Amino acid sequence: MGVITIQDLKPGMVTAAPVKTTAGQLIIGKNTVLTEALITRMSFYNIQNVSVVDIKDTVEEEPKKIVAPEHELSYSQKVRKSSSFQKFQIDYTRHITNFNNYLKELVNTRTMNHATELVEIPKLLISETRTSIQFFDMIHNLRQIDDPIFAHSLNVAMIARMLGKWLHFSEADLDTLTLSAALHDVGKFLIPSDILNKETKLTDSEFALIKQHPILGYDLLKELDLDYHVKQAALSHHERCDGSGYPLGLKADEIDSHAMIIAIADVYDAMTSARKYRTPLCPFEVIAEFEKDGLSKYKPKYILTFLEHIANAYQNNRILLNDGRSAKIILLNSKHLSAPMIQLDDGTCLDLDREPALYIKSVV
Repeated sequence: MGVITIQDLKPGMVTAAPVKTTAGQLIIGKNTVLTEALITRMSFYNIQNVSVVDIKDTVEEEPKKIVAPEHELSYSQKVRKSSSFQKFQIDYTRHITNFNNYLKELVNTRTMNHATELVEIPKLLISETRTSIQFFDMIHNLRQIDDPIFAHSLNVAMIARMLGKWLHFSEADLDTLTLSAALHDVGKFLIPSDILNKETKLTDSEFALIKQHPILGYDLLKELDLDYHVKQAALSHHERCDGSGYPLGLKADEIDSHAMIIAIADVYDAMTSARKYRTPLCPFEVIAEFEKDGLSKYKPKYILTFLEHIANAYQNNRILLNDGRSAKIILLNSKHLSAPMIQLDDGTCLDLDREPALYIKSVV
């Protein structure tokens, strides 16, 4: 094992220990074969040195890695192995550095000099994907534990723009929605990082401070020459139609339309991201969570459009049930999208809507 600088890393090297940021965020696991994309990602996180397996040790001590045939790879492995994902990952990592710098400049200078770029970056990344399923596959497979604020903001900007397309927004409205989503969490930059990244349970006062980020964001943006929706999205993206949200407890028509779309994208990105206390949820688990109370908390037209497109994206895919059995989705249930008709490997068909103990655990 040896420790080498980031500049000396080369594709094909293998990590000898997990690679983490100074804040303890996992970037790459142990025994990972490095690629150009992974090396770029580490550079983005300002990693200086990496422990790698010595070539001699690899030859003499490491057992030969068995590569599974293509048909035995998991769905995520196939996605990550694809050339389109490798390109998306490299471009995402390259663009997010600028995205982060633009947000930090806004916070530090209280001026908005890069609104166009904050819209163009999400647009460019979306344009690299040909279909809805490819887009969501790409962002799902980029997940890391505790993605920073700017990575979450970029993801939410892309997801919100996609939902805006499904709702047939004009190009101008799509751009406004994208900028609104890019800036929705800007208030979090004004909260101490030790509170935002705290690994133990937050105190009541710390939690109350974090819940102030919509007001902090609005106060930062309110005097700038920005569209009304952009400012309202920062203030209202945690409001819910039933009045259960914060910071103002607004209801239904009191909530800005862009903020309601961003609220859906915000929650979806959070639930499909890994956290220290849980693995990321699969799309159908997220759909199930939304179905529990989504119609009361979110605008029905927005949430139903979003869930229908997510479910349709995975029509005919193979899935894994919570009891370990694998199957293929053969028919969606329009009234219960998280519980479609499936066909097990033995040919048996099951209607998950009639099997309350079963649910889709992952897409395979």
